[in-house]
Amino acid sequence: MYRVHVTTPSRSSWAAVGAIMIAAAIVAAAPAAGQSDFVVYPSFEGDVAEAPLPPDYEVPGELVIGHLMFPDGRFGYGDQWKSGGTGWTDDYPKGDRALVQMLRRFTSTHVRAVEQPVDLENGNDAFYWPFLIAGLAGSMDLSEQQAGQLRQHLLRGGFLFCDSFFGEGNYAMFVESMKRVFPDRPIVNLTDDHPIFHSFYDLPEMTKVVIPNANEVFWGGRMGRGPPRWQGIADDEGRLMVLIAYNNDVQDAWQWADDPRYPHELINLALRLGVNVAMYAMTH
Repeated sequence: MYRVHVTTPSRSSWAAVGAIMIAAAIVAAAPAAGQSDFVVYPSFEGDVAEAPLPPDYEVPGELVIGHLMFPDGRFGYGDQWKSGGTGWTDDYPKGDRALVQMLRRFTSTHVRAVEQPVDLENGNDAFYWPFLIAGLAGSMDLSEQQAGQLRQHLLRGGFLFCDSFFGEGNYAMFVESMKRVFPDRPIVNLTDDHPIFHSFYDLPEMTKVVIPNANEVFWGGRMGRGPPRWQGIADDEGRLMVLIAYNNDVQDAWQWADDPRYPHELINLALRLGVNVAMYAMTH
């Protein structure tokens, strides 16, 4: 169990738990034949991102943490991304499984014990995993085909959380990919009263928060970043489809949640945010 200290959610938060159970049950009713098998890929971070395989990893869940696979645009890796070891494996799989533990501990949602890597080129597989996380999102270099598939996924009710990238160069690469996904939808700045920051836990002033990279915390590294930008892309009804945590590394706080060197108050905040994002994604 990860060492976390989290305040009790408000009574109104339990309404979100009930809603997520219903929404997730609908997803679980989809024919299993179309879903990809669970596979563990190597992380480019090596053993620091590894996590033991839980004994119940084969048990289905009402909510599954989807981890988006994508080509890495930084160094021209070609199709190597399909075998792991590139940008999309940032904080994977340890960070994902920390979030699973948080959701299992503090909600009544039946969450699968392991994440699901999701390849947008694998037929309609993405549509079976409505909640997606993109690590090292600044290295994302989607093709037109991949962007079109992601666009359909999001417009059909899916959600994407983009995290773990710093600096203007990485932001520019990310925006270029997002423009392929939604050429006609703007990236907007979120305010602290947005429902995603209050869907389960109340997280006031979240848009002012920086969740740092472990390199900054442990070794005083510099990520070349400016102030945090909490942004998003919404559909025609105002539902947030994409949450962007630029100049932040929320998943690093998940990944290092059991390391006493990482500030516990930021671990708590990052994990609570993860719960909020999952709840919002499955109830909107």
